[in-house]
Amino acid sequence: MDPLTETHSRVVAHACCPRLPAGDLWVFGYGSLMWDPGFEYVRCQRAMLRGYHRAFCVTSTRYRGTPERPGLVLGLDRGGCCRGMAFLVADAHVESVLQTLWDREMPRRVYSPRVVKLDLGDGKVSALTFVADRAHDAYTGALELEAAARTIADCSGARGPNADYLFNTLRHLDALGIRERRLDELCDAVRALQLPRR
Repeated sequence: MDPLTETHSRVVAHACCPRLPAGDLWVFGYGSLMWDPGFEYVRCQRAMLRGYHRAFCVTSTRYRGTPERPGLVLGLDRGGCCRGMAFLVADAHVESVLQTLWDREMPRRVYSPRVVKLDLGDGKVSALTFVADRAHDAYTGALELEAAARTIADCSGARGPNADYLFNTLRHLDALGIRERRLDELCDAVRALQLPRR
């Protein structure tokens, strides 16, 4: 049964949380959640989300940048499609997993939690994911390749250089068999900026 058609929904005490189905809950990861979810789940598999794409469209003023020199991190933005990982969380663990996700993804409320439709290959399910909030000051929109590359190449935060975040993301995407031309081009541009100047 599609969770969106169920008559019962889960009461959630988190600000901005959409109406969630009762029972087990799917969560869609498109960035670091894909390889480092940080929560307990009973099943995971690759999934396709249509209507959104993965993009460096959110500024980071703590982990990958500073307030003076904000870095860039991933968000889901409108248009296109995104391949990622879907995690099924058992009903008994949904509340604790939601708390983990809110602590991790929502400190600045830069994301909008949404219930979206995923294609798992053998069927479709509804899942919770985090979409970039276009009304938030941290949303950058679609930056030109050069501007994004210069930001990523030059910034660093509490968790290290912004470039390491990009490179690590691409390594993990490659391990999952996911290639995206735009991110590959961004990586090449960042590496070119890091080459020693003669």
